[in-house]
Amino acid sequence: MQRVSRDIRVPASIGNLGPGFDTIGLAVSLYLTARVRAVTNDGRGRLVCRFLDGAPRGTNGIERAFYAMPARRTRRATIEIDVRSDNPQRAGLGSSAAATIAGLRLRALSDGPRPASELMRLASELEGHPDNAAAALFGGLTSSCVRGDGAIAVARWDWPRAWRVIVATPHAALSTSASRRALPKRVPLADAVFNLQRVTLLLAAVRDEDPKPIAEALEDRCHQPYRERLVPGLRRALDLQHPDLLGVCLSGAGPSVVALAKRNGAAVAAAVESLYRRARVPCTVRVLTVHQGT
Repeated sequence: MQRVSRDIRVPASIGNLGPGFDTIGLAVSLYLTARVRAVTNDGRGRLVCRFLDGAPRGTNGIERAFYAMPARRTRRATIEIDVRSDNPQRAGLGSSAAATIAGLRLRALSDGPRPASELMRLASELEGHPDNAAAALFGGLTSSCVRGDGAIAVARWDWPRAWRVIVATPHAALSTSASRRALPKRVPLADAVFNLQRVTLLLAAVRDEDPKPIAEALEDRCHQPYRERLVPGLRRALDLQHPDLLGVCLSGAGPSVVALAKRNGAAVAAAVESLYRRARVPCTVRVLTVHQGT
């Protein structure tokens, strides 16, 4: 048995980011960390998890991804890990995608290196959508396209370093499956066009580090209106006004809500806290930076 001390650290992520439903992802500075305690070349290829801050709710996503990857070798190493996470579960911050990426990276440690394209394809299949997985794997702001052959094309942009991300997480878990059930089977053509226009505006604004269009670029008609009744405080947050506020949107499937700030993140966070307090919605507000990747 080989004793090792190696961290696999995967960021949380904001899926959708306004109009980019199942397409846009943003990696942020909350992390799932898997510390590899031991690697045993026993040929069995098992994963042994010890959760230091409580077992995950439901399925162990790290194990699920680890065992889902097709074997490359007949003999594989067994990996023992300690897991910590400051990314809340069922909060709309990509905790499932972080666990999936961690599991796939651990499997590559057990079974041999894999190209990022293979990790991305399998992560998208496991998650059912690519946006969170792409951000968790590559960092920064990502956009994803599922090609006809199932491969995932990912484009990536560096996030403007001065822009802060404020995340308000109500103390009420919301599963992605429950949030997806609130969505319609079809959306009006005008709403689809509305979102496509704002996706292009958002990506151009990030590329140019131009804060002026962000509020409009985060508008959405394809998922936020249908999820509003499930997310306490969302409507009030979308209407928030502050001199340093760039814009507000739902984080993934919710219930977390994201506010982007161009300078004074602490002041915007205070305004968000006050909004939820007045609405009598208990929540945790965090000021985060974007995980730009390596």
